[in-house]
Amino acid sequence: MRIANGGARPEPVLSEVEGGAPLRVPTDGSAIRPYLLLLALFLASCAGPDTRHQIVISAREQKLALLDRGNLMAIYPVSTSKFGLGDRPGSSFTPLGELEVAQKIGDHAPVGAVFKDRRRTGEFVVIDSPGRDPIVTRILWLRGRESLNANAYARTIYIHGTPEERNIGLPASYGCIRMRSSDIINLYEIVGRGVKVTIVDAPLASAIPTPALPTQLAATNQSATSTIR
Repeated sequence: MRIANGGARPEPVLSEVEGGAPLRVPTDGSAIRPYLLLLALFLASCAGPDTRHQIVISAREQKLALLDRGNLMAIYPVSTSKFGLGDRPGSSFTPLGELEVAQKIGDHAPVGAVFKDRRRTGEFVVIDSPGRDPIVTRILWLRGRESLNANAYARTIYIHGTPEERNIGLPASYGCIRMRSSDIINLYEIVGRGVKVTIVDAPLASAIPTPALPTQLAATNQSATSTIR
């Protein structure tokens, strides 16, 4: 033990390494901080999939329903492909069937923040800017869970924000599911990775696995729409 400035400070711990050379290990905790960070990242990556929520999208009605433990939370207007439905490689179709959210991209990005190849460009586009049609605000990257949508992930099919909010409610996309920025932010904050996404070419009421009545669907849709505009 060395005495310095009237106080006692422990010597760094000596440990043996291969070859017999001593290794000095700091005693201030600095050596373990990187390991703690790696452990935190590892635990975050091991978080289970979101089985509490479910997303159901009706391409026929251009609507997205969000469910919590089978109970209807909200219905939002969306925009699916203007070219039709399917999953052919190289096409601009919106796939049908059972999918899941594979990645979430855009944490804390401002409304209208532009993404290119899932990276922010630093540009911002206001709602309904003429001649502008980028991916904005948030991205939920979908992965297919069935043979009829096996190409969805490679085709980069997203649920994402769009500045073309005037076309929401109409088939107008190039395969993705577009939402108003305010709506995609709400959805993004609620659902987690792995959440089930069902896309159907049928009325929304026929695809929701809940006892919600058509009147409840209509009321929820009216409420969700009134909070947007």
